[in-house]
Amino acid sequence: MSNLNSTIIVGALTVALSAGAAFAETGNAGHGHGAHGAAAEKAETGHGAHGGGGHGAHGGGHATMNVAVGEKGDPADARRTMHVIMTDNEYSRRSITVTKGETVRFIVENKGEFVHEFNIGTAEMHKGHQAEMMTMMESGALEADKIVHAKMGGGMMHDDPNSVLLEPGQQGEVVWKFVQSGEIEFACNVPGHYEAGMRGKLKIR
Repeated sequence: MSNLNSTIIVGALTVALSAGAAFAETGNAGHGHGAHGAAAEKAETGHGAHGGGGHGAHGGGHATMNVAVGEKGDPADARRTMHVIMTDNEYSRRSITVTKGETVRFIVENKGEFVHEFNIGTAEMHKGHQAEMMTMMESGALEADKIVHAKMGGGMMHDDPNSVLLEPGQQGEVVWKFVQSGEIEFACNVPGHYEAGMRGKLKIR
């Protein structure tokens, strides 16, 4: 990773931490500019391997789903598998296009040096989740490059079916059914990452 990228990431985390108290109280997050990705969208058929999926701790405020986002999918219904690689701070896909009613298996791998998340939701859901992730970091359950499982507690588990949180080198999966056409986002809500551009458009035709 270049010195410039390291400076950007550390700077974003520093700003996020310094704003912690207000951030946790209001649930507001700054808005980044655009999504950065390396490769054009590529759909792959077949069923990928199941990953081990690391889970962090967070609150439950963002867990309320709405029809625009979809619902947990049945792996047996997935006719398409998409691989998503996470690095610092970008995804291998700038955008993803699916079909209304389709169930997709996302195989997600973290090849970065920091903890990253793949989360399917609306912009408003991501905003609420960013506050929860800040609370995780303030409590010590989440560090820049690891999830401190021993500090999870209070019934807060990062186990929502629309999201996977991974340490460097980990792989996990999300199986999701898209029930309504529209446009939402996939994003990383680790403090500072969304603002740095780690998000993409998810179009449901």
